[in-house]
Amino acid sequence: MAIVHRATLTPHKFDLITRWLPEQPWFESGGAIESLSAFRLDDPDGEVGIETFIVRSGPRAFHVPVTYRNAPLPGGTLVGELEHSALGHRWVYDGPSDEVYVATTAQTIVTGGREVEMFLPDGTPVPRPDSAATVVGTGPPDAAVAGELVVARSLPGDAPAGAPTLMANWPGQDTPVALAWLV
Repeated sequence: MAIVHRATLTPHKFDLITRWLPEQPWFESGGAIESLSAFRLDDPDGEVGIETFIVRSGPRAFHVPVTYRNAPLPGGTLVGELEHSALGHRWVYDGPSDEVYVATTAQTIVTGGREVEMFLPDGTPVPRPDSAATVVGTGPPDAAVAGELVVARSLPGDAPAGAPTLMANWPGQDTPVALAWLV
């Protein structure tokens, strides 16, 4: 379960991503960057926010997972910093450079996990946004987390046949696509 605060973010998360993306070697600009979908995973320790954005630039879709931390992450790839009116200063990192994202995503894959439901701090459920992605790990549920996590950046990802995979679909993308897998 993800706790969502009604807060003001400065700058907004999407603004950070759109400034960072053009600097990435895997990003191919096709024009303005548009948000297609998003989802969250849950850090079991409740310390690190994990959110994934699916964006489009021209005809191409891209997978942009990020983490939110209350302190700098040594060795992490910094996307930017923001002020959160409820939680204070936050450092935003590229998900694959954050061990919490890697471990949580791998665990979601092997357990057949899904995106998390969101709640306000008082326990009130947050309605699922119409644009939210539906995500599921392919398991097998009895598998141990092993291997390296590969994160597709340009979508659809090209997961090897039979690899335990994190699959997603969203409005306008009815056929599930591979976002990440274990090799």
